[in-house]
Amino acid sequence: MSTTTMKPSTAMMELQGEPRKLLAQQLLAEFEQQVPITRRFLERLPEDKLTWRPHNRSMSAGQLALHIAGVPGGVIRGVQLNPGQAPDFNNIPQPASVRDVLDAFEQSVNTVRDLLPQFDDSAMQETWRLFAGEKELSAAPRGQFLRDIMLNHWYQHRGQFSVYLRLLNVPVPSSWGPSADERPNFLQSR
Repeated sequence: MSTTTMKPSTAMMELQGEPRKLLAQQLLAEFEQQVPITRRFLERLPEDKLTWRPHNRSMSAGQLALHIAGVPGGVIRGVQLNPGQAPDFNNIPQPASVRDVLDAFEQSVNTVRDLLPQFDDSAMQETWRLFAGEKELSAAPRGQFLRDIMLNHWYQHRGQFSVYLRLLNVPVPSSWGPSADERPNFLQSR
């Protein structure tokens, strides 16, 4: 007869005075799956193409990579206060090296790992408001905002970055499925 140790049910946790953190745990699990994929994209940026732009109104490849690197940590820091203030997106810095981008990414990842698990389900369901000065831009449950901006916005920019890589003739990593250049890890053994 085998025995397994089970974690207390969420109902038991609530009876014992521990708040449920299911919503944060689910977002963190998805985030952790996407971290190595995003890292592969950022690592592909050629050092000599940091200032390259596909169009004069586009961010440089380095600016876009740095934005992708910093989105998760910046968003999770931003939702600590309610209401929050929108950042200034008109002045995205130009990184000096790919190492700068990867260091920013690791710092951002560690920030999410530190802060996201602190939110219980009640905090995730609380209406969180985003302002630009006195103007309200958004009012949504904190968990929904995190899903939309920390994750979906992150994925959107990763897709945009894949186009930059393609235009630079750099092999595009796979993400959920194959790219024209590589198969996803789960298909590589077949």
